[in-house]
Amino acid sequence: MEKQSHGDLSKLSFVGVVVTLGIIYGDIGTSPLYVLKAILSSATEINEMLILGALSCIIWTLTLQTTVKYVIITLRADNKGEGGIFSLFTLLRKRRRWLTTFAIIGGSTLLADGIITPSITVTSAVEGLKMFNPNIPVIPIVLLIITALFFVQQFGTTVVGKAFGPIMLLWFSTLGVLGLNSLLEMPMVLKSFNPYYAYNLLAHYPKGILLLGAVFLCTTGAEALYTDLGHCGLKNIRTTWGFVKVMLILNYLGQGAWVLNHLNSLTNDTNPFFTVMPVWFLPFGVVLATIAAVVASQALITGSYTLISEAISLNFWPKIRIKYPALAKGQMYIPAINWILFFSCCLVILLFQTSANMEAAYGLSITITMLMTSILMVFYLYTRRYPLAFVVLFALVYFTIEGAFLIANMDKFAHGGWFTVAAASFISLIMMIMYRGRQVRNRYISFHKIESYLPIISDLSQDTSIPKYSSHLVYTTHADKRTDIEEKTIYSILKRQPKRADYYWILHVDILDDPNTLEYKVTEMYPNRVYRVDFYIGFKVQPRIADYFLQVLFCMRDEGKIDLISPHPSLSKHGIQTDFRFVHLDRRVEPNNDLPLHEKLAVNMYYHFKRWGIGDITAYGLDSSLVTVEKIPLTIPSKSKTPMIKLRA
Repeated sequence: MEKQSHGDLSKLSFVGVVVTLGIIYGDIGTSPLYVLKAILSSATEINEMLILGALSCIIWTLTLQTTVKYVIITLRADNKGEGGIFSLFTLLRKRRRWLTTFAIIGGSTLLADGIITPSITVTSAVEGLKMFNPNIPVIPIVLLIITALFFVQQFGTTVVGKAFGPIMLLWFSTLGVLGLNSLLEMPMVLKSFNPYYAYNLLAHYPKGILLLGAVFLCTTGAEALYTDLGHCGLKNIRTTWGFVKVMLILNYLGQGAWVLNHLNSLTNDTNPFFTVMPVWFLPFGVVLATIAAVVASQALITGSYTLISEAISLNFWPKIRIKYPALAKGQMYIPAINWILFFSCCLVILLFQTSANMEAAYGLSITITMLMTSILMVFYLYTRRYPLAFVVLFALVYFTIEGAFLIANMDKFAHGGWFTVAAASFISLIMMIMYRGRQVRNRYISFHKIESYLPIISDLSQDTSIPKYSSHLVYTTHADKRTDIEEKTIYSILKRQPKRADYYWILHVDILDDPNTLEYKVTEMYPNRVYRVDFYIGFKVQPRIADYFLQVLFCMRDEGKIDLISPHPSLSKHGIQTDFRFVHLDRRVEPNNDLPLHEKLAVNMYYHFKRWGIGDITAYGLDSSLVTVEKIPLTIPSKSKTPMIKLRA
């Protein structure tokens, strides 16, 4: 096993640029479908002050939030080429473990955002059909598209994914051309580049500050730029963002120009995105918008898989089944998450019915994600010894901007924002319990020095009076030090049922902050008898221990260090391979213990959530028929012991 590379997309190339357009810009690229419509719906009066101010807010939000914060600054905070809030957290967790709470909140709100993004983008696109027939059944069509999208995930999306880049290139080019065509009819909207108009809107328009909740929707996909850094590479993202930003701004300006030209003919259902299209282009425009919405939804779905996979490796989430439906490196499919997202999206669609209602709920959770990223970035910049003045300026600017967005978005809570907040809170609760419960559990796992037990294990191996348990006996260990072994493991080998074997293997998995590491080291603890194998696995790599252990055994066999042929003469002469037996120690907390109430709740809920998952045996890819599960109590020392009194005869 060797360290994995990031692939050719990390280098700047034409192919890399096109693929980058398809992978990471779906969310932010489909924002023009609903941003200006949301602003008009939130406005008390639609006039020139509103349109120029809103356009100015959009332009400067894309500049300060997306360009400066993410593209210029945050993309530098890569973990061996990988990005995202969990990658950023791993750069800080060794010295500042208390930042775990911020990482969990940020990851949870990002996952919650993945519920509503497919719903609002597909609904907004399909609503364009109302331009032809106001009575067209939008909801059934949206549900059909969403169902098909989630259904095909299990088969892999490699073939479809190759088309995403050219599709999004066509999409952004179309945005730019449509916007420019409308802009030329009223060039005065170019005045909105002046930040004064943004200030004027926020300061003097009635409840202008609350319009930031709708304005914020233009940058909701900015976090995806950072999350997908490892897929596309810094140079490709920075190069493509220049093109994407120009096309987006042209389209927003074009929509604004159309609104100013038609102030007297606006209705509640008016969506400037579709009205700027020529009538002859409208059918193609609706189809293209729907396809772009599917691309955006696909990006959020695969991004959710990646986040959950990282959360599992960081022990924030119960182990659940992960499949690999395609040959493409890194592509995964998590059935449980896929169907949870599907039913959640269907619930959102049925609950809110229209994109206008979804807009009222959208943005609140992702604002919190961005705020959490900013908090972690402040500590990252400080630990990387950036000038203190720069760190303070970054904190002041982005805590102010995102604080303002959060205040504005809080107004959405009663109008549907509660849905994503509730979803994020539930996800955060699971992550916090998994993290805290594991901490409490690990505190009560006791270790012994293995050195004094090695001669005993060797003698046991040669004691023919004890029936042989297995030729090769394998345990996993939580002991980080090679000199240590769990007390319960020794108890299992020597006392519970003396387990005679020819070879004893101790496997240890070390999840590293480096995202893509896949390495191992074998230590011979006792000559030709006891071995320890340490697997060093990046937090983005799946711990398929059974496969990795098999590779280690074959390497050792090829090096002449072990023999994998059965020791039994009747089998060895036919070349039959030796037998293995895994012993899994299943720890459980005793009902009567002296843990403080909050720790008792944490560890009990930890084991409850673990039962939701697939367990270590399945997660590690072990054949359950070769595994013996021994249930053992997690020993928690009693604070007070009542002495027994011996009765006299």
